Amino acid sequence: MTTGIVIAQTTVDDAERAQSLARGAVEEGLAACAHVDAPLTAVYRWKGSVETATEWRVSYKTARDRLPALAEWVARTHPYEVPEWIVLPVVDGSAAYLEWVERESRG
Repeated sequence: MTTGIVIAQTTVDDAERAQSLARGAVEEGLAACAHVDAPLTAVYRWKGSVETATEWRVSYKTARDRLPALAEWVARTHPYEVPEWIVLPVVDGSAAYLEWVERESRG
């Protein structure tokens, strides 16, 4: 079973900016909630070099049909030239929680 709920994720290199990205999307009614994970180490190739950075992951819980607006808001607000943006389907969960996410994703 696939629900109408998704988890969309991005990362950013500053704890305060991660909090701002999380809070801003919820305040704008683009996501029901957002989690900011503890710092993690990212290793990636960028412009021909292997880089290492400390980043914070922001995970948004939202309704699938709110993704275009959320993605546009993150792209406009995010400081990276190419921010991470991945979307994971929620295949099942508590009916009450999924209904809450659906309702609260609409501001």
